[in-house]
Amino acid sequence: MHYLITGGAGFIGSHLADALLDADHSVLAYDNLSTGRRGNIAHLEQNPRFSLAVGDVLDRSRLDEAISKADVVIHLAAAVGVKRVMEKPVETIKTNVGGTETVLELAHQHDKKIAIASTSEVYGKAMQKDEELDALSETDDWTLGTTSKRRWAYACSKAMDEFLAKAYADEHGLDVISLRFFNTVGPRQSGRYGMVIPNFVRQALAGEDIRVFGDGKQTRCFTHVFDAVEAVQRLLASDDDLRGEVFNVGSRHEISIRNLAERVRTLTDSDSNIVYVPYEEVYGAGFEDMRRRTPDVTKLRETIDFIPGRPTDEILQDVIAAVREA
Repeated sequence: MHYLITGGAGFIGSHLADALLDADHSVLAYDNLSTGRRGNIAHLEQNPRFSLAVGDVLDRSRLDEAISKADVVIHLAAAVGVKRVMEKPVETIKTNVGGTETVLELAHQHDKKIAIASTSEVYGKAMQKDEELDALSETDDWTLGTTSKRRWAYACSKAMDEFLAKAYADEHGLDVISLRFFNTVGPRQSGRYGMVIPNFVRQALAGEDIRVFGDGKQTRCFTHVFDAVEAVQRLLASDDDLRGEVFNVGSRHEISIRNLAERVRTLTDSDSNIVYVPYEEVYGAGFEDMRRRTPDVTKLRETIDFIPGRPTDEILQDVIAAVREA
């Protein structure tokens, strides 16, 4: 089969391209290289079943040509990372909503199967509003902050992507699924846009202070990119009618950011100090963050008999090895 991956030169997209090529498919990576990097896919350039098209998801005519030739579309292109979202809110909203709208419309016109990337960010502050909630299910309510806080622009834009996908499934019968990724991490991920693990690893290896934003007591579940890629492949290969469905894609291994910094320091054998930096110093006054966010992956397991399970230390060791090699 021929796959089109928007954002195919990005972190997740490049690993997905690896896996699909290993499974004897062909892949067109479509990327404007704003956050994606040629280095992520350089090892694929000699593969006759791989090609790169440099283009923007807002470029309708160029995207139309790419989608028309694909059997399956995987839409990953988006503005990513808290830092980039805070610095470029207009680009975030235009890319995430406008780009997804164009991709879905063209996928409908050409009758293509499609998966779109969403995010655990759409849950917002749900677990803080309901402290008895142990894990976030696809059917749980979501709670976002005020529109005056640009922190929530990304979450809102990705929620709109899900609404659009569901609308195309219900109104036009489009074969589309939405994937809510929870903190996907692994080799090739850049720390330039605020991703915590590559930043911690780089700081530890350089002997710099490991900078923890906030008090470090906030917890997250980190998902190895290899597990995320396997989940995507299995969902797209499923014989079930999944059109319009939403899936959490995440690990249940929960860790505080403070403990994460300590594990990075231990695994790198680093003498770095762990320092705590107020959110306001990084993102400006009034920044809001979630204290806890863990996924309920029951639906994923029941659908494809798989859940991401690689432990946090394995993720850290893989990232450390990749940073050292680079």
